[in-house]
Amino acid sequence: MHEMLNYIDGKWVHSRTGKTNENRNPADDSEVVGTFQASSEEDVDAAVDAARRAYRSWRLVPAPRRAEYLYALGAILKERKEQYAKDMTREMGKVIAETRGDVQEGIDTAYLAGGEGRRLFGDAVPCELPNKAGWSERHPIGVAGLITPWNFPMAIPTWKLFPALVCGNTAVIKPASDTPLSVVNLVKACEDAGIPPGVVNLVTGDGRSVGNRIVGHPDVRVISFTGSSQVGRRLGEACGKSLKRVSLELGGKNAQIVMEDADLDLALEGVLWGAFGTCGQRCTATSRLILHKPIKGRFLEMLVERVKTLKLGNGLDESVDVGPLVSKAQRETVHEYVEIGKKDGARLVYGGEPYTRGECEKGWFYMPTIFDGVTRSMRIAREEIFGPVLSVLEADNLEDAVETLNDTDYGLSSSIYTRDVNKAFRAIRDIEAGITYVNGPTIGAEVQLPFGGVKDTGNGHREASHTVLDIFTEWKSVYVDYSGKLQRAQIDTESQE
Repeated sequence: MHEMLNYIDGKWVHSRTGKTNENRNPADDSEVVGTFQASSEEDVDAAVDAARRAYRSWRLVPAPRRAEYLYALGAILKERKEQYAKDMTREMGKVIAETRGDVQEGIDTAYLAGGEGRRLFGDAVPCELPNKAGWSERHPIGVAGLITPWNFPMAIPTWKLFPALVCGNTAVIKPASDTPLSVVNLVKACEDAGIPPGVVNLVTGDGRSVGNRIVGHPDVRVISFTGSSQVGRRLGEACGKSLKRVSLELGGKNAQIVMEDADLDLALEGVLWGAFGTCGQRCTATSRLILHKPIKGRFLEMLVERVKTLKLGNGLDESVDVGPLVSKAQRETVHEYVEIGKKDGARLVYGGEPYTRGECEKGWFYMPTIFDGVTRSMRIAREEIFGPVLSVLEADNLEDAVETLNDTDYGLSSSIYTRDVNKAFRAIRDIEAGITYVNGPTIGAEVQLPFGGVKDTGNGHREASHTVLDIFTEWKSVYVDYSGKLQRAQIDTESQE
């Protein structure tokens, strides 16, 4: 059993509490993946102080040079991809193909963010007065507090850390308590890439001691959080009191529409992947399936038959389709929602119970579950479950389908399957979501496009793409008057006519 340490000011150190927490394999709860520091507010203060001091010099490193560290990081992650993927499967549970993809997303983000080191574009614009120049440029903010989730334990930390670094910020990271090992691996890669001491700091522990202190620390200038909408509201309120910038990437209740003219075989593959990939533990997971009435019965039969063939088990087995839920508590939450669905009158078509056969008896597995007869008002159609539970609703036509899709407090991802280009473009226009796929599932975002949503899914910021730079930079407008005299904008322009 290996004890993992915090990383503060370029050194691996024990928490001042002297306490640790165990991290267990959700596919086999008897296996301890490692022990991690149960940190305190004092540990956070030490990390923030190191980041604050490192910021003084890091912000002055030319952005193209900062980018070189990210290119080195990308190469290290590529070299260690298989090792880090296996570690991730052991601590989080999702199948090895998906954890390889998780690390790959980190690699992609390293190169994308590195490329911005020679860009970080502003605007050069003409001024209204003669012999005067004007432009805008990005400047770093300071210490960034990064609070990351357990379902993408390497990809999402890189979404936050790499853009923050290339913009000239320093960082303190708090990983999810269920998946700290992947962030330890990421920070080791940062160390091996030669990133200077204090620029990247890692503090493990719970939200009450570590997360709240990061959010409330006066020297942390920007917060980037991914998690539930409930917690996001509290963080937004806390940051609002000090006018601290905060980026919130929150929940989703995503839907896939299948129209009568769709390629049903393709739509079937999409919903299987969207609903049951990562055991439904994605903010972009397909938790609602909206079927056009003429094809509903046939498609539902096809879906149930395919779901029956999905293999559950340890994600390190290449033949496994669905791994475990991340914890016992998460499995209990999922099962509570299944009971709620039955009580509210939805018809359980398949699944609906923990899966404990064979080796799965040692882990937190749950059967892929399908409900039919779901209405918009039911809780299983409205609340984020974060598990392998799919609610099937029906629609009379495209307008009804889009209205049903939009009838939620969330607005992250969406999908429509149709061969009709006119229907596709109307759906793109009318769906209220940050992401819309046509003839693809609700999961599968790529790092070169903005990621985020509307309504209760966030507070307007977007991760990935160049849009993430707006989270981690301040705009400065610059005016240079080389006329040699006082020129008054909006006033002296009349004298120039």
